[in-house]
Amino acid sequence: MPIAIYAGRWNGDPRDLHLTEGVMLTWFTPSDLHRLRIADTTSDLVRRHATTLPAGTAAQSGLASQKGCRPASPRGTVLNVIGVHLYLERPDGTVLLGLRHPDSAFAPSTWHVLAGHCEQENAIACLIREAREEAGLHIERQDVELVHVVHHIDTAGDRPRIGLFFRARVWGGEPELREPDKCTQWRFWEPAALPDNLVPYTRVAIEKIQNGELYSETGWSA
Repeated sequence: MPIAIYAGRWNGDPRDLHLTEGVMLTWFTPSDLHRLRIADTTSDLVRRHATTLPAGTAAQSGLASQKGCRPASPRGTVLNVIGVHLYLERPDGTVLLGLRHPDSAFAPSTWHVLAGHCEQENAIACLIREAREEAGLHIERQDVELVHVVHHIDTAGDRPRIGLFFRARVWGGEPELREPDKCTQWRFWEPAALPDNLVPYTRVAIEKIQNGELYSETGWSA
């Protein structure tokens, strides 16, 4: 399939734009791309385009800083990705996990709690939406409580993420596969016998929740 790519120039503030698709627009240089979850083809395209620009431009300088070594993390404010997670525990103490699809961009063939990224919505609204869309579960706002926060980096150089884990005290429905391209099965597990192929920060969060601890950090260098 042929794909046409257009290059343009603009020096405005993306925060002033009214979005009709997506969540956010912001500026990046080619040297920032290693911090983003981005398709390899898109990353390669940006870098190849940057090599065609005159020497000394911002994009060309950013590309040059990558040669020889990975750039250090930028100073100042870095936008963190916010994820919501459903900690669903049955009266018998077992916890709901889903097995991610083998083709998943994140943690393929790995167990994880039901989760999603916040869009233009508050965190609890996101949790309720994701539970309905992914597993057909019906949750009411008044039945949700925050039980853990994990500030994590999955891989060195990635954007930092804040995972909010919410417990649903009661819910309607039984977990069903609403998005089989993302999750291939739902299963309740004993917290003391969790699967080996479990997302690392999810394992930490479940252990902390079991111990009544509200906060943890993973993936950060000392």
